[in-house]
Amino acid sequence: MAHIAPEIFNGLILGAFYAVVAIGLSLIMNLTGTINMAHGSFMTLAGYLAFALVGAGTNYWYALAIAPLMAVAVGILMERTMIRPLYRRDPVYSLLLTFGISLIAEEAFRLIWGPNGVPFSPPKGLGGGISLGFTVFPVYRLFIAGALVVIILALVIFLQHTRYGLRLRAAVQDREMISALGTNTQLLYMVNFGLGILIAGIAGVLAAGMLGLNPQSGNSLLMPAFVTVIVGGMGSLFGAIVGGLLIGLAISLTTLYIPAASEIAMYVIMAVVLLVRPRGLFGEEGIFG
Repeated sequence: MAHIAPEIFNGLILGAFYAVVAIGLSLIMNLTGTINMAHGSFMTLAGYLAFALVGAGTNYWYALAIAPLMAVAVGILMERTMIRPLYRRDPVYSLLLTFGISLIAEEAFRLIWGPNGVPFSPPKGLGGGISLGFTVFPVYRLFIAGALVVIILALVIFLQHTRYGLRLRAAVQDREMISALGTNTQLLYMVNFGLGILIAGIAGVLAAGMLGLNPQSGNSLLMPAFVTVIVGGMGSLFGAIVGGLLIGLAISLTTLYIPAASEIAMYVIMAVVLLVRPRGLFGEEGIFG
């Protein structure tokens, strides 16, 4: 138990990261049909912007709030100028475009901040560890766990209990109808895209203090997030949460017992789920929740 309990806790936190990133991906894919391969790059961008802000003397908490918003501004600019013309075309076009953007972004990060990782430590108040009975766990990881839970709950409240959230859900089900009722769908697309990037940006800053910060750090979380979307089910917010936690636990426990198989554990889970439920565990086409 002394070995398993910490790995389970680590797996839950890692899975929460996957879930948060997957939710951002799912928001964008379900409404616009855009497969955003640059999603991980926005995580990295927010992490580097937070690093630059802290290096310039900004308080960590301000950096945590400002850096994701700066990433949102870049994301909305990209959405308005490059992705918007592709909304009515085959999704493969947006996939190729955003994949190219991710490659350009990665090289830009290398040119600006160097090819190696940069030190980005959490504030002193979040340093050290705290005893959980079965192990001493880093305070920063506990803070991340709490922050990710808050993000998920805030998103649930927004989608389920606000007028704009209801419009987003309605647009996923029937874009033509909500447009005919007078809703500005282009503004809706922009807000939806920005919301997905905001979630990715916050996760990127939090991840930078735990997993490190390098030009590829965001992209390393992207593939597990895509697998999370598939396992949980397209269009299901609850499915993304369950899928992320399941994959995080699988990777963490596999690393403990069979380290060589840790990288394929999530693909095995995905294959098994798709054999039983082709739409994922909780997938319902075109529905959030």
